[in-house]
Amino acid sequence: MTSLKKIARRSFLIGSAAIVGGVAFGVYKIRETPPNPLKPGTGQAVLNPYVLIDGNGVSIITPRAEMGQGVHTTLAALVAEELDIDMADITTRHGPPAQAYFNQAVLASALPFKEYAMSDFQHDLAGAIGQAGKLLSVQITGGSTSVVDAYEKMRHAGASAREALKLAAAARLGIAPDRLRTESGHVIAPDGTRISYVDLAPEAAQFDPPQVALRPRSAWKQLGRSVPRVDMVEKSTGTATFGIDIRVPGMKFAALRLNPYLGGAMRGFDAGAAKTMPGVEAVYDLGDGIAVVARNTWLAMQAADAVQVDWGPSPHPASMAAIDAALDRAFDAGANSTMRDDGDAETLPAGATEITAEYRLPYLAHATMEPMNATALYEDNSLTVWAGNQSPIVLQKKCAKIAGLSPDAVTVHTTLLGGGFGRRGEVDYAQYTTRLAVQMKGTPVQLTWSREQDMTHDFYRPGAVARFRGAVKDGKAVLLDGQIATQSTTVQAGGRMLGLPMGGPDKALVEGAFDQPYRIPNYRIRGYVADLDLPVGFWRSVGASYNGFLHDSFIDELAHAAGRDPLEFRLDMMRDEDPHSAATLEAVRDMSGWTGKTPDGVGRGVAYTWSFGTPVAEVIEVLDENGTIRIANAWIAADVGVALDPAIIQAQMESALIYGLSAAVHGQITFENGAAEQQNFPDYDALRLHNTPRIETRILQNKPHISGIGEPGTPPSKPALANALFDLTGKRARTLPLAGQFPLLT
Repeated sequence: MTSLKKIARRSFLIGSAAIVGGVAFGVYKIRETPPNPLKPGTGQAVLNPYVLIDGNGVSIITPRAEMGQGVHTTLAALVAEELDIDMADITTRHGPPAQAYFNQAVLASALPFKEYAMSDFQHDLAGAIGQAGKLLSVQITGGSTSVVDAYEKMRHAGASAREALKLAAAARLGIAPDRLRTESGHVIAPDGTRISYVDLAPEAAQFDPPQVALRPRSAWKQLGRSVPRVDMVEKSTGTATFGIDIRVPGMKFAALRLNPYLGGAMRGFDAGAAKTMPGVEAVYDLGDGIAVVARNTWLAMQAADAVQVDWGPSPHPASMAAIDAALDRAFDAGANSTMRDDGDAETLPAGATEITAEYRLPYLAHATMEPMNATALYEDNSLTVWAGNQSPIVLQKKCAKIAGLSPDAVTVHTTLLGGGFGRRGEVDYAQYTTRLAVQMKGTPVQLTWSREQDMTHDFYRPGAVARFRGAVKDGKAVLLDGQIATQSTTVQAGGRMLGLPMGGPDKALVEGAFDQPYRIPNYRIRGYVADLDLPVGFWRSVGASYNGFLHDSFIDELAHAAGRDPLEFRLDMMRDEDPHSAATLEAVRDMSGWTGKTPDGVGRGVAYTWSFGTPVAEVIEVLDENGTIRIANAWIAADVGVALDPAIIQAQMESALIYGLSAAVHGQITFENGAAEQQNFPDYDALRLHNTPRIETRILQNKPHISGIGEPGTPPSKPALANALFDLTGKRARTLPLAGQFPLLT
């Protein structure tokens, strides 16, 4: 893991803010976002990249995007625990674009290992390779890696700051540092003298932070239990600042309109009707679209719709039939990967019963509640951008290129995000705003996408086709051969973010399928890249979002073909392969009171997926209520290794399940002539309070390594629901969404 020397060095705050990024990083300028502006002055100090102290108290830099997942709370708690300061007494601030905040874990997770079977050597190797994130300046929130990446480095930051403060107090009091202790933001001497961290900070910043051991879990006071979220009050009172809430003096409001035929050109436009609308100030050409500036956002959106535009055609297939055909053709080419190939998957074992199935899954939108937006000001050969984003360095570099500036001339303020799910790892919304700001030099402008522009210009979760062949004998699975065809999000989204060509075997394409902890003697998973260029990107749980459904649905089909209880069938294959996964499945069995038998009018389905280092098992119960099927109950068991904040983990698991169920019931994006047909929530619905199940969650801590929580709850949700519907109706769902196939309560 990252050593203390690589993450902590001293610095002063004198007249401006500076954050030290470590010996290989240099010094990075920080500018505070409007909600928490830094007031420079003497006596303020930065002890390391994560701890800033001024006259107002202690601020902890939490350099990952807060999009409702509670990451600012947990990351701050990692520092506060070692720093001996109460969470109620700290302020959190998102870090600036800085190499110091590179995400080591996100690259480490890309290695083609079956994570459940990784040895200590492989974990160490992954960590070492993850250091490449520093060279690439990978400051990304995604892949359920935020806490995994920060788990040791941010605790080290708190510990080193604590010891530096003790050294400062020892020098002032003339006593040995080991005679001092810390508590609640103070250094305390043997005689009871208390000196606050604020008082000591300027002196502490002059010391090289000592290397100290981290406290054992048995000594934790704040970690390991639920604490109030740091953003709870602001979000509860409506005072939290999201990107769409940014207000800058003199700011103008604008709306975007792009070619609905994806990839098509803009051949010309007539803005005459829009310009006659009272309150409309100007219409700007953005190259492949237009922006209308008006006195408010709603008027700008109405005026944008009034502009007559000559749109060029899309280069993409003209129909869903053509898209489906391209997915099917992927199987005719060679496999991109064969990441699992145990035994002999070609030969049907003697006396075994063969089962085959084909599954088709749709494209999906991210559908964040806060539509895409950004605010920008271009003046004096500099650019300032305010935006909720998951990749500030990527945003900084790409906006700098558009403005003709060096990246260090671009200041990025990362606000709270009203949902991300991977969509705000892209930066197109900030790029369009920068194009507009350059044309409006000296005037800050906020460019907001309408819901229709947002939904029809997404980087979608790709559609997928899978062909599975398997065999059972004597009540056991003896063969599983899966082929999965889809577009590569790694090539597209990874290439856009890192600015590098992406190639080779694509782990993301088959994750959630090749890496499942089942002992099947003949077991092969192959991935095929479809020759399509529809815009696709990372969507909550990425490849596991579709492979969880594909793989687990087929496991369920094998169980029924074998005449076995589907939960016990899974357990039999899992116990010797990965005891932690088996314990997770046993936990959900016990929670739900699973018996393998359901009365008339009740259906139950079980599903399991290992993803992002976390085994998750779920049971869904559906009820037939006079011909209408209601999703009544859900049970979740997850082993996260180390539970830093149980309430946040529970919330993430449950929100991930609801996100997955919403997609399973309603989600699909279809295209006609390269244009997305679904434009708003009436076309792309989600579960509501009345049709969301009652959920019970159990958090296990058996695994030796901490793992992610933001995404792993999504993959098992869809197959668990489909398996429950099969149990109720006898009808197997091999396509999604489910609303058109079953009389579900909507």
